[in-house]
Amino acid sequence: MDISSVLQGGYHHPLSREWQSRRELTKNMFMYPIFITDEPQAEVEIASLPGQKRWGIEKLDRLLAPLVQKGLRSVILFGVPVNCQKDPHGGPADDPSGPVIQAIHLIRKQYPSLYIACDVCLCEYTSHGHCGYLVHNPDGSTTIDNAASVKRIAQVALAYAKAGAHCVAPSDMMDGRVKAIKRALIEAGLGNRCTLMSYSAKFASAMYGPFRDAAGSTPSFGDRKCYQLPPGAHGLAQRAIIRDIAEGADIIMVKPALPYLDVLSQARDRLAPSHPLAAYQVSGEYAMIVAGARAGVYDLRTMAFESVNCIVRAGATLILSYFTPEFLDWLDS
Repeated sequence: MDISSVLQGGYHHPLSREWQSRRELTKNMFMYPIFITDEPQAEVEIASLPGQKRWGIEKLDRLLAPLVQKGLRSVILFGVPVNCQKDPHGGPADDPSGPVIQAIHLIRKQYPSLYIACDVCLCEYTSHGHCGYLVHNPDGSTTIDNAASVKRIAQVALAYAKAGAHCVAPSDMMDGRVKAIKRALIEAGLGNRCTLMSYSAKFASAMYGPFRDAAGSTPSFGDRKCYQLPPGAHGLAQRAIIRDIAEGADIIMVKPALPYLDVLSQARDRLAPSHPLAAYQVSGEYAMIVAGARAGVYDLRTMAFESVNCIVRAGATLILSYFTPEFLDWLDS
């Protein structure tokens, strides 16, 4: 065997195996997605997302107190309205009495060191379940009104920023929404006080099913393939990332994570080497790993670590994961 073929001497020891990693996995790298509903006392199990719940404002402390004690540093909030009147324009999205803005106020008061990101989209609040305004065309077809959608999405993002969110994260995939949000933040004097994390490469994936159950955001008709990226569209993902950087995104996200590590890796190496990169380990990824462990295919902890280490290896500096509570324990053991 040639000398250059012998690699195992470099990772035979647990410590030297850690040295082979591009960066060390830490608690600070995890952002926990939380579903906030407008039922104040809610604590509702989500059947398709094992271990996850919809939380009411008055139960948030029960969730957050032990996690913050264990080292939780950041969360991302998703509104789940069940009592409001949804409309075609997502009117309840920025309601000051709605679950997201109320949660921002509560967390800022009770956990001032906790970083708060807010998902910005209309699908949970629209009567039709799509991420923007719809146009009904003379030929009977229905399409997205991109300009009107962008304007509304920027309004919602600004409302969250004014309420105290540290970060707004548009997930709608409307063209031009990053620039519109950035401009709105700057004009309101919040451009240097609120991070803009863009779902830049968000693919039309089959892995969002459990999330749609959790958030009540399944479209009432059709699908979102006209604005989320086609799974095979590598070049289109590159263009979307480059565009969002030019429009002022502070953090670039790839979603889902594991099936699109090539996109994440290229973002790190070529497209956004100077930007923090986020990867969303989405609901279907999480549910799939949990299901495999329950079926005895592998050990849950081992597989969870393997999955996030692959995400970090590809270039992520931030991981949105439903495994965050577990990692707060696992990284201490």
